[in-house]
Amino acid sequence: MQILLIFLVSLMTMEAAPRILVQGHRGARAARPENTLPAFEYAIAAGADVLELDLNVTKDDVLMVVHDSLINTKICRGPGGETAIRKLTFKQVREWDCGAVGNPEFPKQQAVPGTRIPTLDEVLALAPKGSFTYNIEMKSDAKKPELSPAPRRFAEMVAAAVRKHKLEKRVKVQSFDFRTLKALREVAPELRQSALYGGLPKDFVEISKEAGGAEVVSPHYLLVTEGQVKKAHEAGLKVVPWTANSVGVWDRLIGSGVDAIITDDPAALIEHLKAKGLR
Repeated sequence: MQILLIFLVSLMTMEAAPRILVQGHRGARAARPENTLPAFEYAIAAGADVLELDLNVTKDDVLMVVHDSLINTKICRGPGGETAIRKLTFKQVREWDCGAVGNPEFPKQQAVPGTRIPTLDEVLALAPKGSFTYNIEMKSDAKKPELSPAPRRFAEMVAAAVRKHKLEKRVKVQSFDFRTLKALREVAPELRQSALYGGLPKDFVEISKEAGGAEVVSPHYLLVTEGQVKKAHEAGLKVVPWTANSVGVWDRLIGSGVDAIITDDPAALIEHLKAKGLR
């Protein structure tokens, strides 16, 4: 009887607590080379709810899943010379191996030699492997217009790729550059949007407004407070902090009532949530 009671209480707790979604940052950077197919496949196998990824665009307008506008030579090996994605063709970008060198910041990361920077098409093609969704960041900077397409052109390209794979209901688009989110709102109003933010403390509802009415606010985890989250929820917004990698931070965010957590180690966060009866 006592065991049954404990089980029923646990079940009621799980039902009462809202599900906190786990977003694999750059796939699963703690375990596999970032923003690569092996990283995304690892995150899918681990049970991540969302694949978080970054987009830069080549000289010949191919959407590439890579975080930095310049190829990171600390974790990629290649021919040398030009490293700006926007100044290289797709063929030139593919000459770089971004899986052979382990990232020293993540000692558990397993190198996967021969891994190339994938296209958005290749990553979206993983959709049949599960029911996960995508959180796609458009990388652009108004101060460096030469490193990305103009906001509207960028938005058109992303919308076309998502529609090609018929994934409109499984994609959310985020950016620090609110120009791109506003352009996307005009081009593809069916796509959900997330306003990335990492500046001085600011009201989350105000951030959403500045981004043109983004449905999600994604602040740095240090900016998250229970009061901010409550106010955002009252306004119909969701809060998804980045990028949290420790148990202490996870617990603070869980206590604050966030809707999802972006992490480099989705497998570890999933296990932590299970241990707390939250998954």
